[in-house]
Amino acid sequence: MNQAIRNVWIAVIVFFVAIMGSLSYIQFFAADELNANPLNKRQLFRDFDLARGAILVDGNPIAESVKTDGQFEYQRVYNEPELYSHLTGFYSLAHGSTHLESYLNDWLTGRGDSQVFNRMMNMISGNSQEGASVQLTIDGQLQQQIYDILPDDVPMTAIVSEVKTGDIKAMVSKPTYDTNELAVHSTSQATANMDAILGRSNLSPYINPAIGHLSAPGSTFKILDVVAALESGDYDLETEIDNPETATPKGTSRPISNFNEGICTQQKKATLHFIIGQSCNTPFVEIADSVGEDALRDVAERFGFGQQLYIPQRVATSVFPSDMDDAQLALSSIGQFDVKASALQMNMVSMGIANGGVIMKPNLIDEIIAPDLKVLEQPEPEEFSTATTKEVADQVTELMREPLKGGTAAAAQVPGLEIAAKTGTGQTGRVDANGNPTNTVNSWITGFAPADDPEYAVTIVAENIDYETGHTLTSPNMKKILEAVFNK
Repeated sequence: MNQAIRNVWIAVIVFFVAIMGSLSYIQFFAADELNANPLNKRQLFRDFDLARGAILVDGNPIAESVKTDGQFEYQRVYNEPELYSHLTGFYSLAHGSTHLESYLNDWLTGRGDSQVFNRMMNMISGNSQEGASVQLTIDGQLQQQIYDILPDDVPMTAIVSEVKTGDIKAMVSKPTYDTNELAVHSTSQATANMDAILGRSNLSPYINPAIGHLSAPGSTFKILDVVAALESGDYDLETEIDNPETATPKGTSRPISNFNEGICTQQKKATLHFIIGQSCNTPFVEIADSVGEDALRDVAERFGFGQQLYIPQRVATSVFPSDMDDAQLALSSIGQFDVKASALQMNMVSMGIANGGVIMKPNLIDEIIAPDLKVLEQPEPEEFSTATTKEVADQVTELMREPLKGGTAAAAQVPGLEIAAKTGTGQTGRVDANGNPTNTVNSWITGFAPADDPEYAVTIVAENIDYETGHTLTSPNMKKILEAVFNK
């Protein structure tokens, strides 16, 4: 072979190796990135011709792909869409995907790590690719009962979770919408439907309020103050603390007041039993100053503030501010200033107290099932953090019984059921078009039952409403939800 022919052969071999290397890189290393790129319309169109896996509750599909005679082979269909829209999210040709439809996409399209063998067999056999189905931890009957309990015209969220496993049994938010309106294949119709949905007040199809809305937790944050106080060793359940009608933090002339319609003024000095039962504010000026910002932040972070969490949807990170002056720290201790929490965050606070100080990681996924019904994954309960000691958690549980005994959560009582709970009212700080305060609040209650052997944590928040309305929607609805949970 002369030199010219040899050079040609070398060039051909180098060219062939380069092509194979490029193809291998695309197939095995860049495929996931290319598939996930929202500009990759070819992959998007291809996915609409796949048998996308179902999202299941109690074995029944709440989201499934059905064959159609239209432009694409399959149409995504949502069953009971208003009940589950904030969980499933949508899968839309025009608007992409959100919530579980987005976070579970690899499983639902058959591209999960445990589905490699199935993909290979489908390529060899020529069969079309099928996605796995995902069974949620949600109890469908309880989800429906809570949906019926919450009013349609108030922005509200309710969560029920198992304290010993972290499994979320119900997660309901209103207002809601019909996800089928965004799943239509006509992009013009889907766009018009999206505009109509976005035009409704207190509603975004891109946000699950239970994990995406952050608001002032008000006096529910006092649970964490008490943890910090008891851990400090400077306070116990019988320590008498000054409880004036007003208290002015250092460095400001603006006082913090007790609720003027309560009975906090009956005791000028009080123990934590009375303070938590009646949700008095002024003692926490002293407590916050005594334990300090660092100790409060440490406790808040152990319970989840400032931590990143996926359930598998990403949970908005709750906030406890830093570098505060004395007045800001005092306001933060009663869940005001720049303290912001999601409903799930405050539910985790109750979960931790209920479970002896250990918070189990909140979870929505029960199991992932292949088309041949083989279980591909089944998440085990996972510890999120040890937030405090069992001794402190038991003491806080004792204090959280007090609001049910003629205190701020008396309306949540269920005959025959011992309950621990804490109410809260967070000022929104909103103003109207003229710059005048709206005096609206976020009304909260979080707790668990049975108090002596906890099984479930429950949290309710009604957002941006007047105080009187909020008061009628939290404790009374906690009672109804616990009756549904325990079949009372």
